[in-house]
Amino acid sequence: MQVIVAGGGVAGATSALALRRAGAEVTVYEAYTDPAGSVGSFLSLATNGLKALDALGCLEAVRAAGFDVERQRLWADSGRLLGDTPRGRLSGEPLRSITLRRGDLVETLRARAIGSGARIITGERLVGASRAGTKVRAEFESGRTAEADLLVGADGIWSATRRVLDAGAPEPTYAGLYTVSGVARGVDVGSGTFNMVFGRNGAFAYIPVPGGDVWWAAQVSAAEEPDLDAIDLEFLKDLYRHEEVPSALLRAVTSMQRPTLMHVLAEVPVWHDDRIVLVGDSGHPVGAGQGASMAIEDAVVLARSLEDAPDIPSALKAYDTARRKRVAKMVKSASGNRDAKTAGPVGRRVRNLVMPVFVKLFYERATAWLFTHEVAAGWAAPTLATADRVPSGHGAAGSSTGSSGA
Repeated sequence: MQVIVAGGGVAGATSALALRRAGAEVTVYEAYTDPAGSVGSFLSLATNGLKALDALGCLEAVRAAGFDVERQRLWADSGRLLGDTPRGRLSGEPLRSITLRRGDLVETLRARAIGSGARIITGERLVGASRAGTKVRAEFESGRTAEADLLVGADGIWSATRRVLDAGAPEPTYAGLYTVSGVARGVDVGSGTFNMVFGRNGAFAYIPVPGGDVWWAAQVSAAEEPDLDAIDLEFLKDLYRHEEVPSALLRAVTSMQRPTLMHVLAEVPVWHDDRIVLVGDSGHPVGAGQGASMAIEDAVVLARSLEDAPDIPSALKAYDTARRKRVAKMVKSASGNRDAKTAGPVGRRVRNLVMPVFVKLFYERATAWLFTHEVAAGWAAPTLATADRVPSGHGAAGSSTGSSGA
């Protein structure tokens, strides 16, 4: 079975690795050469995502690219501690969450995918796809075309693959938040802890990095889409002047990235047909610190479904069935997370009263469904020495590359 993966970010690179482990021949087409693509900043991987990476044999490589984080603390704008819990896991879980730059994660996953035998071609952006007999033909902005048995759309929230599957698919809409991230130095904020301050004008996350830096990200609430060019460091300092630690960090900034708008996507009704399937943000951007982990879960479930099903259409149906309910629950949780970051004065007072009680009494029970989930449990995939075989029930392999246009 030959597979084209559109997009080489977290979802695409992990899909390539998982599909290689399942025996497919994989070619990834990615628009950006830079592993960070057009965005950067940092992200965290929770235990559910880490377990899937462990099954793919790349957990230690990812850990080496980042650092473990044991706990997370939630703070009110006044400086009052609202909650202190394990970060991205439950108490007693041996795995700790890992924080790293998005670009470093993508670079690590791409290297592992290439090492497993996948091809990654950069500078190619998917713009369309069509059926070519029993195969699917991918069309790229450069004029290149390529054919395979399966097209995996891992091309993010602005996915062209989603529009190929359903011309009426929902489009991203502004979420009422924009993000600015950067690095500060010389401010003592402890170690080993992810912190989230629920400020008056939006949330402010920060995490100390081994070596003395502090990575930070402001998630600013704004009902109308702002002029991003007008948002600079002095503007941020004014927004967070009432919050002690964010204010101190913004005074110590050594670098800052350009602001980016946050978008949400309504439920996507069509995740697949019989030769095309969506993974990661192309089908379900979730946020709430779970975007990368959910994309990694998708990749493993898709690969396992292709192994277990008698044919590709059946596998894609099984993948959809396996993921829909869990993703919908995560999307609902993420929506509540955004509401907490954009609360007005009354909402902030209610949140500051309720959150300490909820975290103390119910947090671990409420998140057990998320962190204990294991998509790779019992997965006995073939070794890479046999990865060039065609999985049973999928027929002969076809050509993975086509003509290159202008």
